Amino acid sequence: MNATCARRLEARALIRLGAPIVVAQLSQTAMGFVDTLMAGRVSARDLAAVSLGNGIWLPIFLALSGLLMATTPMVAHHIGANRPREAGRVLQQGFWISLAAGLVAFFAVRHCHWLLIMLEVSPPLAELTQSYLRGISWGLPAILVYQLIRSFCEGFGHTRAIMRIGLFGLACNVPLNYIFIHGKLGLPALGGAGCGWATAVVMLIMLAWGLVYLCRNAELQESLPFRDWRGPRAESSLRFLRLGLPIGFALLIEVSMFTLIALLLARLGDITVASHQITMSFTGLTFMLPLSVALAITIRVGRHCGAGDPAAARLAASTGLLLALACAACSSLTILIFATPIAQLYSDNPEVVGLAAQLLVIAAFFQFSDAIQVCAAGALRGYKDTAVPLALVFVAYWAIGLPVGYVLGLTDLLVPAQGAAGFWYGLIGGLTLGALLLGLRLLATIRRSFSSIPAGEASVPL
Repeated sequence: MNATCARRLEARALIRLGAPIVVAQLSQTAMGFVDTLMAGRVSARDLAAVSLGNGIWLPIFLALSGLLMATTPMVAHHIGANRPREAGRVLQQGFWISLAAGLVAFFAVRHCHWLLIMLEVSPPLAELTQSYLRGISWGLPAILVYQLIRSFCEGFGHTRAIMRIGLFGLACNVPLNYIFIHGKLGLPALGGAGCGWATAVVMLIMLAWGLVYLCRNAELQESLPFRDWRGPRAESSLRFLRLGLPIGFALLIEVSMFTLIALLLARLGDITVASHQITMSFTGLTFMLPLSVALAITIRVGRHCGAGDPAAARLAASTGLLLALACAACSSLTILIFATPIAQLYSDNPEVVGLAAQLLVIAAFFQFSDAIQVCAAGALRGYKDTAVPLALVFVAYWAIGLPVGYVLGLTDLLVPAQGAAGFWYGLIGGLTLGALLLGLRLLATIRRSFSSIPAGEASVPL
């Protein structure tokens, strides 16, 4: 088989895996949008409570779900090495970790009143926010166990099932929101806080469907996930955590950086904050494309490494990067051409639209570096390399991107203060450096894989 044909086949495999992941990611994002939209129709305070609550529970959830993302490369390695029972062991040990993570999330979200006090949130808004968080807290253990099942299924390449579960969760979210917000079926009207309870129920539904799929799918049952059940084992748990903790911290670093930027911009007024939020919202949607490709790369690279085929792993990584760059080119061109119409979808305020359009044009130029860095990180996860990438991400974002953005945005040290635009210039610098560092790390890892194939590590039983 010639190189062009091999790359074409690998691209098809990545698209088959990545396309359902895109839909699943978008459905998850859409649930937050639906909550915001339906709460906003009740009152401005309900909308603020849901938005504030999301800013608290989502970073916690993302960090802990990142920890569980270690399941995908571990399972993919075992499947590539034709060791399905060892993949089942990963699920068993991951269950105890996901359960512990769920309990941490449950108590952390329910006891964050100190944060609301520190942020000087008014008592009525703080109480409504806490009611929303108390509701959603009941679903967090369930959704984290589901994240484990999702990562396990993705390791097998079963991404279509994850897509269906995500779409069903979105379909359930709308009527459940209506019931809890407006007090239907004999329930009290909870207003915006009802979105938290509705989301918790959706999380439980998604977990139930995930468990049913796990029990009924013949290929997954070959790993015997529920037979010869083992309790938590220190060595296996440490191996899982060594791989997963850096992923979780990397996600937390990225999310916290964007949260801090939003807080720093608050002093510049509503127009600036609204414009920044519009840009963040739309670029978050476009980011789903390279992110989904990155998740597919993790699966393919992990399988090839488990099979002891470093050439195929290298092909999967390089092909995935090319696909992500193609997605970035489409996103960048779309933003450049339609920046103003995109901003008008979010607001009819001329000042907001004008500033948001300017920020979107700036954001169009970091689509490429963003795609490279997320896909390089995805490939490195496939090689089970997560600790060094965490350090590189920290340097790129917190040591370079954020300080440069602060200097350009809020000071006159180098140029007159650029406001929100300065922070977006800083983001371009941070993401570009991150893409460069992670890309170099990936090249070094690929070279090393040819002399020492990491399949042996995958063969260590859990």
